[in-house]
Amino acid sequence: MEPLKLLPAFQDYIWGGTRLRDEFKKPCDYERVAESWELSCHPSGLATIVNSVNKGMSLKAYLEQDWANRVGEGAAKYSTFPVLIKLIDARQDLSVQVHPDDCYAHEHENGENGKTECWYIVDCEKGAALAYGFSRALTKEEFRAHIQDGTLLDYVRLVPVHKGDVFFIEAGTLHAIGAGILIAEIQQNSNVTYRVYDYDRVGADGKPRELHIDKAVDVTKTWVAPPNRKRPPVEQKGYSSTVIADCTYFTTWEIQVHGEAKFPADNGQSYAHYLVTDGEGVLVYDDGVVMPLMKGDSVFLPANFGAYSIRAEQCTLLCTRTLPKE
Repeated sequence: MEPLKLLPAFQDYIWGGTRLRDEFKKPCDYERVAESWELSCHPSGLATIVNSVNKGMSLKAYLEQDWANRVGEGAAKYSTFPVLIKLIDARQDLSVQVHPDDCYAHEHENGENGKTECWYIVDCEKGAALAYGFSRALTKEEFRAHIQDGTLLDYVRLVPVHKGDVFFIEAGTLHAIGAGILIAEIQQNSNVTYRVYDYDRVGADGKPRELHIDKAVDVTKTWVAPPNRKRPPVEQKGYSSTVIADCTYFTTWEIQVHGEAKFPADNGQSYAHYLVTDGEGVLVYDDGVVMPLMKGDSVFLPANFGAYSIRAEQCTLLCTRTLPKE
């Protein structure tokens, strides 16, 4: 088996910037590169394999050829690949929005998945902040009234952010990425978003972008969001590892390599996806074969890949897997 380097799909939403092209060397000529879908089997933007004998194949098609063996025990129970990972460059504020859970989405969105997600702050401008839940609990009636009279932002909790911060956003949590923030988003494989407030912006067609107020009121948890916490790092020889998200759909670690990080074979439990957010290094596998890792690289290791290591003087990666859960 070879590690699969992935080419993301790109989105040019109106609030996006150019950092993904300028700093992360993403090969996209859009005027705005708002999002790169790094690990994606979603039909709205498929990631593509750019190396190995599978070059040119979508990751989705590759996995479907040998589903259970390539995704591993944890993800094999899902009918579609359970995770979607993006880099998001917010030059402007994103809309205030919310996502449904699986039950609501299956009923109201033609069987689409719900969306629980995790935000990892890759970088941000000084003073940047994001919206995360409410500053005080509201009733559903108050929530709707504040949307309608234009006072919603008075009740949204704004949180200053710093590089390396983490936010776990369960389905039903009101949220918005603020201007000047670049994040890695690890989420369920879904593209369902209910916009609640969009600063009266217009889309490419010159018309106000659609809001989804009734559905948002249905699904939003109107109490104060829980405090955001990041677990302490676990120091290992050559690297440190910090769990930043752990749920049914995905477990993600921030890996800081400053030497050699060795990873044993996992006996088919899960694929592993690596996204390099800073620095560079090499992936070493198969008794000495080397793959360079650069900032912005996205690499997929199928389940049953075997033992491997990552070597670097200084490199930060996000590792995501879908582990078996009881």
